[in-house]
Amino acid sequence: MLKSLTWDKSVTVKKLTTQFDNQLLYENIIKLFKVAASLSTSIGTLTLERPTILASGILGISLNIFERLYRAGAGAVVTKSLSKEPWDGYANPTIFSVKGGGWLNAVGLSNPGAPNFAKMITSNKDVPIIVSLVGSVEDDFDFMVKQFENCKVSAYELNLSCPHVAKVGLEVGDDVELVKKIVKKVKSLTDVPVIAKVGLGTTNYLDTVSAACDAGADGITAINTIRAMAIDVETRKPILSNKIGGLSGTPIKPIAVRCVYEISSKFDVPIIGCGGISTWQDAVEFILAGACAVQFGSVLGEHWTEVFAEINSGIQNYMEQKGYSSIGEMVGQSKES
Repeated sequence: MLKSLTWDKSVTVKKLTTQFDNQLLYENIIKLFKVAASLSTSIGTLTLERPTILASGILGISLNIFERLYRAGAGAVVTKSLSKEPWDGYANPTIFSVKGGGWLNAVGLSNPGAPNFAKMITSNKDVPIIVSLVGSVEDDFDFMVKQFENCKVSAYELNLSCPHVAKVGLEVGDDVELVKKIVKKVKSLTDVPVIAKVGLGTTNYLDTVSAACDAGADGITAINTIRAMAIDVETRKPILSNKIGGLSGTPIKPIAVRCVYEISSKFDVPIIGCGGISTWQDAVEFILAGACAVQFGSVLGEHWTEVFAEINSGIQNYMEQKGYSSIGEMVGQSKES
């Protein structure tokens, strides 16, 4: 006999008597009341239908690609980091795979420049595009944000953590006073969320997070690639033309998870977890550590665009199995006693 039903708005029947003589009837009642868990999540005023985001630096220079990724299941896409003027980047070799499923790259932030890129996305209507910006001083960001005044931009991500280009990235992120000035400047120029992307530099990355939050950042992306290098034992020379590059992919995931956990433990700010995600289990791990959304890119090298649907489906199945109705209910649950 069915004694009582308590229907949690979007997940499942909560209370059923365990004394069912008819197992099929029991299963059908469960199916009747079960509704798919919601993958919607928010970063400041930005609400995404799905928590999976294309990370900056991967396929991030074409509106056609953005539209394709969005149709494939990406909740949003982050552009390649854009500078005030076009940058050519470094000479080859700029990227190669490393043991353990990771990548080492030093592309040099090659990009067409903010003014040219803004023209490429003026026709965007549907895709949540997060524009990544990189620069050395406040005026660089002032100039770049103004280029997108007539574009549909969902948020800005400030690259304060590129590990292999001088005078930008980590060198900016390590200067907490400059971080404050840049975040305040961009916040004053736009109504969309401003997200600071942090990495592991020469100073405590939590100081960078603190500076960004103090300046009004709407979210934090953690983390960027990690400074690394490799040497060819035959030529006895560094493999990358720049010698030093950034390590991404599965080898850095435990470090990234630790950073998300630490940030969420110290700051009340939405976090986008990034670093080494290749499965739905990885994504859930970041959410449980404190992230409200995740970014990934390296995995596309092996699994292409279908990885978005695979990870979304895995997250949703996990939520339904564990009784979560929303992403928000999962965020930071690893810290619950």
